[in-house]
Amino acid sequence: MGRKKTDKIVFENVKVLDAGAKGVSVAKAPEGQVIFIPNVVPGDVVDVQTFKKRKSYFEGKAVKFHSFSEHRTEPVCEHFGVCGGCKWQNMKYSQQLFYKNQEVYNNLKRIGKVELPEFEPILGSEKQFFYRNKMEFGFSSSRWMTLEEINSEKEFDNKNAVGFHIPKMWDKILDIEKCHLQQDPSNAIRNEIRAFANENGLAFFNPREHSGLLRTLMIRTASTGELMVLIQFFDNNKKEIELMMNFLAERFPEITSLLYVINQKANDTLYDQDIILFKGRDYILEEMEGLQFSINAKSFYQTNSEQAYELYAITRDFAGLTGNELVYDLYTGTGTIAQFVSKKAKKVIGVEAVPEAISEAKVNATRNNITNCEFFVGDMKNIFNDEFIKTHGHPDVIITDPPRDGMHADVVKQILSIAPEKVVYVSCNSATQARDLALLDEMYKVTRVRPVDMFPQTHHVENVVLLEKK
Repeated sequence: MGRKKTDKIVFENVKVLDAGAKGVSVAKAPEGQVIFIPNVVPGDVVDVQTFKKRKSYFEGKAVKFHSFSEHRTEPVCEHFGVCGGCKWQNMKYSQQLFYKNQEVYNNLKRIGKVELPEFEPILGSEKQFFYRNKMEFGFSSSRWMTLEEINSEKEFDNKNAVGFHIPKMWDKILDIEKCHLQQDPSNAIRNEIRAFANENGLAFFNPREHSGLLRTLMIRTASTGELMVLIQFFDNNKKEIELMMNFLAERFPEITSLLYVINQKANDTLYDQDIILFKGRDYILEEMEGLQFSINAKSFYQTNSEQAYELYAITRDFAGLTGNELVYDLYTGTGTIAQFVSKKAKKVIGVEAVPEAISEAKVNATRNNITNCEFFVGDMKNIFNDEFIKTHGHPDVIITDPPRDGMHADVVKQILSIAPEKVVYVSCNSATQARDLALLDEMYKVTRVRPVDMFPQTHHVENVVLLEKK
């Protein structure tokens, strides 16, 4: 069944059984060890060549397909399989939703070990492509070469690329022609920048030598039709920067916010950078149920605008507000959920660790003429204390939407100590959510659960849980 091949084993006629974590599928070796395989779909029967062996599992790749799963579909993207982005594009959407739902259920059951109600049906995304409102691309002077290109022994003079990092290769960028994640003119902007840079001899970033002009590109679109483009330059070459920025301003007059950054740090994070406004205004407006939210280059906003609306509507529905409640919105970010639920609440208190996000939340509340929201900045585990509750009042409902790591243990303790009637827990990581639900179990019962798919073609899934006092 298994034979050695330069210390790598090939297992033949292996049936892919399940979708595993991080978009990789799962099969079993003859002796029972788990095999993790990318770019296959549960139901496929394949020969697998392993390239990594651990005590209880192998990692491998499918080298031959004997039969294809009924859950397969033809990937629409020419970059599928090389680009690490949309790992599930070869799986029918109905099946993607099935596995996302399954993952949430398994995590809540196995990790949380709490009593669960019947799940409400997972909410799929109406758009399965072109749904992202924010994309970030990298430039590189040493693009990822395909096997065909390498084997062709041709000379490639131009190795410039603008696109995505190849998984696990920090210095290699896959040149992207058409990405199916963000609506137009996203592809046109990226492709025109590449062409203009090549024609004018503008240097693409070399991550190994830390040199070059063009470093990263961020494009943000809003459901209002507004558009933000930000380029990070490495070299501070005023003439070349202006050449590129003027080209963009003339070629794409529809850009609402045209920005750039000169970043010579080791990493390309924006958060400690000075953003320079080249043309237009330094933010774009997103709209939801008549509310407007300004989004600047550093803002966090849910990446799928249409589905964010559905997520917030479910959150508000779970909270069951009558207009008399004091609501605490923990990890409020720029206060989007807080403002979204405010018309159904007496008062909403939003708390967040990032000062810029809170400034933005206040600006947005003023823009939306919302007077019953207050926002406070501080590290959640420190600010959310007895003194804070004494000052601002005892919440009837807590909404919490923490980062991937879940809530800090001290925050969970404090929720148990103040014991609001209801907690609505929104999560982008059901494993850490399950851990927190186990801690809340002494006082709360999970009464409603609804997963929400924000990211079609990927394994990511959000989940909303309602907890009510036992």
